[in-house]
Amino acid sequence: MTTNDASDVYRKLSELQIVPVLAIESVDQALPLADALIAGGLPVAEVTFRTKAAPDVIRRLAEERPQLLIGAGTVTSLDQVAVAKECGARFAMAPGLNPNVVRAAQKAGLPFVPGVMTPSDIEAAMELGLEVLKFFPAGAAGGPKMLKSISGPYAHLGTKFIPTGGITDRNMTDYLALDEVLAVGGTWIATKSDLAEGRWEEISKRCQAAIIGASQRS
Repeated sequence: MTTNDASDVYRKLSELQIVPVLAIESVDQALPLADALIAGGLPVAEVTFRTKAAPDVIRRLAEERPQLLIGAGTVTSLDQVAVAKECGARFAMAPGLNPNVVRAAQKAGLPFVPGVMTPSDIEAAMELGLEVLKFFPAGAAGGPKMLKSISGPYAHLGTKFIPTGGITDRNMTDYLALDEVLAVGGTWIATKSDLAEGRWEEISKRCQAAIIGASQRS
């Protein structure tokens, strides 16, 4: 993937503002979920590698719902980078910063957003040439106030963040109000129980509500 392609991915994430973070147990849930997200106006998903079904889910979504911006989450190994790329993920994210994994993703042309929580993490990421980082776990790490504090010294460099972990419909605008925030990631849009019980209409409604909420960012 070229630099322009990566820029397109990040621009799209910035436009959508909210990234549903999904742990999908069955590939049979993939298409109904994608259709629910698309119908709700939020055509993006981060499918985490926390389940065995994740690679097949990503592959099916990439092949059958190309209008969905599909990413791989919890990518923590070189093998997972290769699998994510091969399955058709457009981007990947991780809870932490592993230089070897970052370099593998860069070599594969896969836009990669590693997790950071401290200024040292941010500087290590910058040394690797990264401009978009995941602030994780956002809530436990101090929330918007903490992110504002640690990102301040690097604001002039244009570093952007995707806070994830503890983000809800009630606090997402606190993060989105920060200039440093590209988008937020959250599991509330489609929970495991929503997926297991096929509450697709409810997921669409949450997407719509989230979009309205994000439009009210200060």
